[in-house]
Amino acid sequence: MTSYNWKKLGLIFKPEKKIWWLQSHAMIPTPHIIDSNLCKVYFSGRDKDNRSHIGFFVVNLEEPSRILDLSKQPVLSPGDIGSFDDNGVTPSCVVENNTDIFMYYIGWNPGFNVRMHLFGGLAVSQDNGNTFERYSKAPIIERNRVNPFLNTAPYIVKDHNLFRMYYVSGVEWIHKDLPRYNIQIAYSNDGINWERNGVVAINFKNDNEMALARPWVIKENGIYKMWFSYKNNWEDGSTYNIGYAESNNGDDWLRKDKESGIKTSKNGWDSEMIEYAAVVPYKDKLYMFYNGNNYGFDGVGLAVAKR
Repeated sequence: MTSYNWKKLGLIFKPEKKIWWLQSHAMIPTPHIIDSNLCKVYFSGRDKDNRSHIGFFVVNLEEPSRILDLSKQPVLSPGDIGSFDDNGVTPSCVVENNTDIFMYYIGWNPGFNVRMHLFGGLAVSQDNGNTFERYSKAPIIERNRVNPFLNTAPYIVKDHNLFRMYYVSGVEWIHKDLPRYNIQIAYSNDGINWERNGVVAINFKNDNEMALARPWVIKENGIYKMWFSYKNNWEDGSTYNIGYAESNNGDDWLRKDKESGIKTSKNGWDSEMIEYAAVVPYKDKLYMFYNGNNYGFDGVGLAVAKR
């Protein structure tokens, strides 16, 4: 039985209004180890028009409360008008692929009969993650026969020559402001072209659960471990919590939400909700970057647990 006891270190990064693309929020932290102890954390900040751009800050995991670097300009901004990501971009996962760095991201696009459309994009860096160029102006996962609604937040695990994607897929819209989505699995040989057959990784635990979001997976001692966010019906005032699941093969998952080891605080920036966990193993500890109230409005927090 795996059970984590996370120690919260508080907010380690806050939005800086003097930076044009970082007027509010630091949403969906996406860490990437760039040296033995240096971690570059990508995230999306919002400009004065509430559009999301992707930038990063750098921390030393030996002293994670001190920010060593912050990108003054975004590494990726909203796409061309009419494209799937013309209203915002948010990081989801960063993977080293040969000499390139692949950033899988969420593209935001406003809707009419529904409030938004979300699809998964890919951007590529050839300068160690300091700048990114879109692989395509089109998404790499969008609507298809088995996923006719939103498809987004891709997280990729590479096992030998197989790429496995865990992604958020809409199963229906209850009404204009209320999508329902779970976490499904796709497969690829190159990390670009994906086969999707509707395989579900994490499903709803009951009829009231509405949202399973932002999967993050690590593999330790042959066990796949996933942290994800979940909430019940938004209309009853419920908010995100962090769930946990395990798998022996990467395909068949068992939810163990009570073993996630972290929940909202009694007061402060993460007292109402806690979500978008990203977990990095380093030495004998796990480092969890996450968001709190209002989807990262106050910034990025950090918690630490023993491995």
